Amino acid sequence: MRPKAVVRLLRPHHCVKNVLVLCPLFFNGRLFDPSRWGEAAVAFAAFTCVAAAVYALNDCMDARRDRLHPTKRFRPVASGEVSQGFALALAAGLCVAAVALVLAVRAPGMALAWLGAYVAVNVLYSLGLKNRPVLDVALLSSGFLIRVMFGAAATGVAVSHWLYLTVLAGAFYLGLGKRRNELRRMRGGRTRQVLRFYNVGFLEQQMGICLGLALTFYALWAANQPCAGLIWTVPVALLILMRYGLAADADADGDPVEVLLHDPFMLALCALYGAVLLALLYLPGLAA
Repeated sequence: MRPKAVVRLLRPHHCVKNVLVLCPLFFNGRLFDPSRWGEAAVAFAAFTCVAAAVYALNDCMDARRDRLHPTKRFRPVASGEVSQGFALALAAGLCVAAVALVLAVRAPGMALAWLGAYVAVNVLYSLGLKNRPVLDVALLSSGFLIRVMFGAAATGVAVSHWLYLTVLAGAFYLGLGKRRNELRRMRGGRTRQVLRFYNVGFLEQQMGICLGLALTFYALWAANQPCAGLIWTVPVALLILMRYGLAADADADGDPVEVLLHDPFMLALCALYGAVLLALLYLPGLAA
């Protein structure tokens, strides 16, 4: 068994999504609060462990179908590079590590509940709910929201209603985009049964609705903050989502992480957005 195969099984590049765990701290102006640093680091590590465990578990559950897929057949379990027994043992060990880490955060009970919800959603998805139209996108999108809510529970920082709704609508936009690309490319026609219930027109229509809702909710969040300058970040957020829609169109599966990491312009836009937010939320002169 090659170490590189084990690393690929855990999909370390997908840990970029776990930055969402830090969103409650960041958007509430508490990112540099020393009393929260330890909990934030522990929360990020815990969710990284449980997310990696879920990837390994899902690869075991989907191995048979993945072997029929033109690209997924190269995944470590499907290709035989990693045995199912080892992958399951590794997933169990990572879950134990995540639980041990969560016990050190501010509200371990609620944080554990969100971790459990994340595992349950992914297991139910793999067991067959991924073949239920609309519900499949809801479950696919829920991972983004669970990360934010877990971060809020772990650090003891509340998530505003507008921010919660922004993440929810944005996650649906990304999930619908992934299904649209899969349908267009007809990749995994024999393994993605739910695609027969969808058509491109429906998915693009719903993407447009979710894009509009995400921007509206985000604008309402920005307009209700003490710093008036935050409203000027709305056009940057719009550009990022529009660029995602364009870049995802050229990607085989439309996976948000793959699209982001392979598009330098979108990475630059995200860096600009983060820098402007950081300045507006944390520099007193600008926030006034």
